[in-house]
Amino acid sequence: MNLRIPGPTPCPPEVLQAMTQQMINHRGPEFAKLLEKTTANLQSFFQTKEDVLILTTAGSGGLESAVVNTLSPGDKVLAVTVGVFGDRFAQIAEAYGADVTRLKFTMGGAADPVEVRRALAADPSVKAVLLTQNETSTGVTNDMKALCSVIKEFDKLLLVDAVSGLAAIDLPVDAWNCDVVVAGSQKSWMIPPGLAMVSVSKKAWDAAAKAKMSRFYFDYGSAKKYLERGQTPFTPAVSLFYALDAALALMEQEGLASIFARHVKMGQYTRDGVRSLGLELFADPRYASNTVTAVKVPDGVDGKALTKVMREQFGIVLAGGQASLEGKIFRIGHLGYVSTKDIDDVMSALPHALRAAGSGRAEAVKTTGS
Repeated sequence: MNLRIPGPTPCPPEVLQAMTQQMINHRGPEFAKLLEKTTANLQSFFQTKEDVLILTTAGSGGLESAVVNTLSPGDKVLAVTVGVFGDRFAQIAEAYGADVTRLKFTMGGAADPVEVRRALAADPSVKAVLLTQNETSTGVTNDMKALCSVIKEFDKLLLVDAVSGLAAIDLPVDAWNCDVVVAGSQKSWMIPPGLAMVSVSKKAWDAAAKAKMSRFYFDYGSAKKYLERGQTPFTPAVSLFYALDAALALMEQEGLASIFARHVKMGQYTRDGVRSLGLELFADPRYASNTVTAVKVPDGVDGKALTKVMREQFGIVLAGGQASLEGKIFRIGHLGYVSTKDIDDVMSALPHALRAAGSGRAEAVKTTGS
């Protein structure tokens, strides 16, 4: 099966093999060594000298942790959103009682730093800004350097959803003054779902000391206290730590600059392939993501039938559109453990699947010839 969704992504053989190791005592010296090693290695990929915490949870759990550790009910929050996951970040903050103002931009486009500056200037009481690095629902990467610069002009707490972008698209956490940055294991890290990794700045720790939102499982203070003695507060997903260790070793061998360059190449390769088929890209090309490409479903084609044909007839799993984009776009993931051949196979199958999904003869598709 060619899994071409933006997460979970395929895992390298070395990572899968690492997960076959026997369990160890998560309160013992073996796990302490593993935790210390993976945490230290993650700092280099976050490009930070500040604390990094590893939580056994999904990426959305990591986003929740960012909110509950730094904010209090009633705090004013500006949620900059360019799609479904930006909206989710805002919903999390609202669920815990934050006073959230959404600054929404057209889906397929990126956040405008000028508009963000205007919004912050209009309301000095905003305490924190929620920002998405890479919006997988639309295939857009925000101009994070410009946006982070604007937000720090106003000295606001900056909470970043980097679940689908970190370690694939450049985000120097310290240099760009990000306070909490959340990543997810099932994306560019090339391991299964189940771990969220978060960096926490000194400013974020100061906010955590004053924050009054309820938290227990996601308490950063508790996580840091246990980390100092080589443990996690609760039972960790030990097998995923094995996987993370193996994946980080592969990533270290490749080097961060080379990883970024590879994703740039894969993003361009995918977009070129889509255009060669006469299909239209959904995202503004100036902000097109190098981890996922969103493609408009052509007129007369059933979007759901298209992804069904690709899966059932060709063994290729594409992601459909979400929310208001359901049936209107399909998405091709190209992050983490992916090759140009994986993308070539997608491009070879798409003409057949498009014809079948447009003619209503999905079951009649042939896998040979064009």
